[in-house]
Amino acid sequence: MTLTLNRPELHNAFDERLIAELTARLDAVQGDESARVLVLASTGASFSAGADLNWMKRMAAYAPEDNRRDADALARLMQTLNFLPLPTIAAVQGPAFGGGVGLVAACDVAVAKPAVVFALTEVRLGLIPAVISPYVAPAIGERAARRYFLTGERFDAEEARRLGLVTEVADDLEGAVGRYVDHFLAGGPQAIAAAKKLIRRVARTPTNTAVIDDTAARIAAIRAGDEAKEGIAAFLEKRKPSWRR
Repeated sequence: MTLTLNRPELHNAFDERLIAELTARLDAVQGDESARVLVLASTGASFSAGADLNWMKRMAAYAPEDNRRDADALARLMQTLNFLPLPTIAAVQGPAFGGGVGLVAACDVAVAKPAVVFALTEVRLGLIPAVISPYVAPAIGERAARRYFLTGERFDAEEARRLGLVTEVADDLEGAVGRYVDHFLAGGPQAIAAAKKLIRRVARTPTNTAVIDDTAARIAAIRAGDEAKEGIAAFLEKRKPSWRR
């Protein structure tokens, strides 16, 4: 399924309403067993310009508890997207700034057109890329974060690919996204959800006895499940598994 940001006149900038709507849609996707892949796309010239400045101006006048509640809502949006059990693809057709970079980083795969530019411009407004940092910093690495979080300078799609924020740069955005959709549909839905959890467990954890024991337990559990039994049987019988139509 495709979830599309649709505030083109405001470059798909966030405000409290858009944040609430996106979070609600992502929550609904988690309960939809027919949903296999989520594509996050945008209309108009920009993927997302980040925070709507009028919204930011309103937030500056909030009482402390309301300001924190509003920040928590944006943090939950990023968290929900990042931890979604199904695979996610960011289709980046235009510039992504600030929170828009956070959305890209929270997706499993990101495809961008060659002319796309990215920037983490928060410091130029006297702000910091706080709630997106748990996703952006691991995606681009600490050294690049030290540069781009602090300078606010723009970087192009090829630099984003080199850093790891973008998976692929493609003129044919729709075609490239379609290829990743096909790849994801070839995998078992339960296995993909389990693989996403596995990545979070091992990616930035020392390889110690606890991790080794945990990974052994995970494979033992999943290979005893119906999906794995069906996948192995389908391979041996030279047929498609039940999740592939």
